[in-house]
Amino acid sequence: MHTVLTRGNATVAYSLSVLAGLTFCCFISTVFLDYRTDANIKTVRVLVKNVPDYGASRQKHDLGYVTFDLETNLTNIFNWNVKQLFLYLTAEYETATNQLNQVVLWDKIILRGDNAVLDFKNMNTKYYFWDDGNGLKDNKNVTLSLSWNIIPNAGLLPSVRSTGKHIFKFPSEYASSI
Repeated sequence: MHTVLTRGNATVAYSLSVLAGLTFCCFISTVFLDYRTDANIKTVRVLVKNVPDYGASRQKHDLGYVTFDLETNLTNIFNWNVKQLFLYLTAEYETATNQLNQVVLWDKIILRGDNAVLDFKNMNTKYYFWDDGNGLKDNKNVTLSLSWNIIPNAGLLPSVRSTGKHIFKFPSEYASSI
């Protein structure tokens, strides 16, 4: 005859195996869904200034000021396996010193049950748009795109980019410092 501890161990091990199998089946039910959606992004105002960096080098670097409009509907992304979305707006551009520069300008967390229809007008960036040199002035190919990380109940943590993006250029002259 088996002891109480042996029977308890077998019951717990079997229960955990069944729960792991069910969790995997739940994960498989949403892993192949397409989480992309369209985002309408427009720049309202774009400025570039040449200001001193108060780090170790004390050199002047470019600082971009961008005001944007953002419109998207993310309600179709939420299903039973999505707890929250971590949204972030990135700017990608190329300079003479770096082939790819990526800067996060704005972010937002949307929980399940929150309003997932975004209609922001004349928004300022949340973070500074610094360049590590003078690569923003007269840069004609800066791309804004909205991306999000899906925080699921079970499974992978996918990173998804929206289908809409916006390309703009910085002015060829520096704005006056205040």
